[in-house]
Amino acid sequence: MTTTHDPANGIVDHGDHTHGGPGAADPHAPIENTAGEPDYFDVLQQAIRELLVEKGLISADEVRAMVETLDAHRPALGSALVARAWTDPAFKERLLADGTAAIEEFGIDNYDGTRLIVLEQTPDVHNLVVCTLCSCYPRPVLGLPPDWYKSRPYRARAVREPRALLREFGTEVPDGVTIRVHDSNANMRYLVLPMRPAGTEGMSEEELASLVTRDTMIGVTTPRLP
Repeated sequence: MTTTHDPANGIVDHGDHTHGGPGAADPHAPIENTAGEPDYFDVLQQAIRELLVEKGLISADEVRAMVETLDAHRPALGSALVARAWTDPAFKERLLADGTAAIEEFGIDNYDGTRLIVLEQTPDVHNLVVCTLCSCYPRPVLGLPPDWYKSRPYRARAVREPRALLREFGTEVPDGVTIRVHDSNANMRYLVLPMRPAGTEGMSEEELASLVTRDTMIGVTTPRLP
């Protein structure tokens, strides 16, 4: 699902319903970057995992293998992917046309079987990714999501007040630039292809990849030269 933020009145239109608007209450706290104690869902998933192992429905080895798979997928994969798109126009075209096929071509194991849609940042449109229901995230490309991505304030404010939210990440989006908020789900994930910074024409793919962070591929920040 994709929403478009109207900076004039703060309304985010989902097509079938609307959030925000003049006078709307804003009960959401600022985004926090520090991890706290394990929450309800952390405890629940651990208890379920231990119960499944105890009942013999899955094995400890299967759990370990999945953890190793998750650990092998980190934001560096996405950074290298973006650097290739910046330097190879044909690959960029394939990436934007079919993200799932392109990451497999690049050698990234799409182990969760979800569809990947790649969103290109432009001078006129700034894309931001969220999962308003839980924490759906392009794990094959970026690894595990950060804690703030899963937090209720981020999930709520990304659709209610994306411009203010981005400002807290140090990203000022000009008033004339449209902000599009893309809501991930269990079957479809999004990855942001940031704009290549000016002055990087002579940099190698490896050097370019070092400019691309996890947050730039979620859309909360933009690449910057050192």
